[in-house]
Amino acid sequence: MRRLLLSAALLPAALLLATPARADVTSPADGFPVWLQNYKAGAVARGLKPEWLDATLSNATYSARAVQLDRNQPDDSGRRNIFADYLGRQLTQQRIDDGLTRARANRDTLLKVSRQTGVPPEIIVAIWGMETSYGRVMGGFDLPSAIATLAYDGRREALFTRELDSLVRMVGEGRVSRDQLKGSWAGAFGQSQFLPSSYLAYAADGDGDGKADIWNSTADTFMSIGNYLAKNGWKPGVPWGFRVGVPQGFDRATVANPVKPTSCIRPLERHSVWLPARDWKAKGFVPLNAVWPADDVEMSLIEPDGAGEGAFLATRSYRAIMEYNCSNFYALSVALLGNALQPAFR
Repeated sequence: MRRLLLSAALLPAALLLATPARADVTSPADGFPVWLQNYKAGAVARGLKPEWLDATLSNATYSARAVQLDRNQPDDSGRRNIFADYLGRQLTQQRIDDGLTRARANRDTLLKVSRQTGVPPEIIVAIWGMETSYGRVMGGFDLPSAIATLAYDGRREALFTRELDSLVRMVGEGRVSRDQLKGSWAGAFGQSQFLPSSYLAYAADGDGDGKADIWNSTADTFMSIGNYLAKNGWKPGVPWGFRVGVPQGFDRATVANPVKPTSCIRPLERHSVWLPARDWKAKGFVPLNAVWPADDVEMSLIEPDGAGEGAFLATRSYRAIMEYNCSNFYALSVALLGNALQPAFR
């Protein structure tokens, strides 16, 4: 889903130019109604119908709480975050036990989705668990209010203007009713926690009723997650990777990536150049509780906390998880939770 870590620099120039400006106001909430009217005018110019805008935004209000939460994300705290600490909070025994129970209860559906998308069932369940605790926690914010507020606030104006356009289209095209629009403060919703643009692009019907209902249908949720990963680079038959032992005295400069990332910059700066598995073997790397993939499978060395603080070799499939959320901490937690859920499918 590439949730809120997307850079506005990646968005189309036309969208940046079409984004309405904030009013000069003395209180944040004061200018919101004027901004909303300006947004509607711009949205009509971008091809959205006035009746769609009215149906979606008639009751939208300024959300101070959404702004507060947006300004207090961990990445903005200035503190050094440690992967082991993060993993300890995410990969709890309760989350693993719940995941095994839910995976076994939905085993046939998950295996069917896996066959159709090429994504392992345990990875689908792991994302489901990380995002919404297996469908239990989907958020209670009014989505039009939260997304419009974050677009108005201006910190990531282009991103949230695009998402607001997509939300309006969802309602206007009859994909969702206005009263269903509940989700996170950041605009994600449903059991898969898609942003509106991701819903339009990747939500899929998994139960055959002609709808993509990621709120109420687990089959649709699984198919949507699998479809997202498949279309964002998951390689069928290629697992995500594994923890690895780094040979003593290894010179990391020999595998530094000469190409600097232009998006997802800080996480991808922790990734080495791509090399085939056979080359990592030859350099003396050792899988920990895992087996090597085929010799020609490309892998990248990842050290989320820096050199000597724990290492992984990851494949292109791992990068698909990063497309869902541009964070090594998140992607590794999903991958390791998936490992713990594999017994449900044996």
